[in-house]
Amino acid sequence: MPHLLYIESSPRKERSASIKIAKAFLDEYKKTHPDDTIETLDLWNTELPSFDGDTINAKYSLLHARPESDAERKAWEPVAKTIDNFMRADKIVISIPMWNFGIPYKLKHFIDIIIQPSYTFSYSPEAGYKGLVKNKSALLVFASGGAYSSDMETEGLDHQRSYMNLIMGFMGFTDIKSIIAEPMLMSTPEEKLEIIEGAKAEARNLAATF
Repeated sequence: MPHLLYIESSPRKERSASIKIAKAFLDEYKKTHPDDTIETLDLWNTELPSFDGDTINAKYSLLHARPESDAERKAWEPVAKTIDNFMRADKIVISIPMWNFGIPYKLKHFIDIIIQPSYTFSYSPEAGYKGLVKNKSALLVFASGGAYSSDMETEGLDHQRSYMNLIMGFMGFTDIKSIIAEPMLMSTPEEKLEIIEGAKAEARNLAATF
């Protein structure tokens, strides 16, 4: 049966707009896909491996196709486990708040773990870079304090959506859908509620066919 991995990158939990929208999607998804399995990966309550010492040395052993030491092999195990869990999913949903025009550092840390040669991409002088993720769907739920998607003067500041779309495409995702909730900080409470409810409705509609 299909397996959906939901990755949560906001520490604000019940106060997070991106989480509220993602959970509206998941609630509807459960109703319309009762046989599918859903796993939640809360990046703020997950110990992610650090990329230093034997771990970074193991990465370069992999890059240069040289044998790993025992210490490198042991250090690499949690990296490989994290990637395997990501690759095991048939569908990926990520809720993403904007931080300083980009993404939270916890999500960047996770991305730095899973973007690895021979796991999520390959490279050759003849073919260049090639994503190794095949036949997987992705939904990216974005929330930001300002308005970037509809404002020509500020859209260049948005490194949240551009980076995530680049990363997902680099890994090989071709079916990438987005829901955008903005501006969260520049709206009145009534406007904010309307924005979130509109995004929730969009999420529920999308869930049925995702």
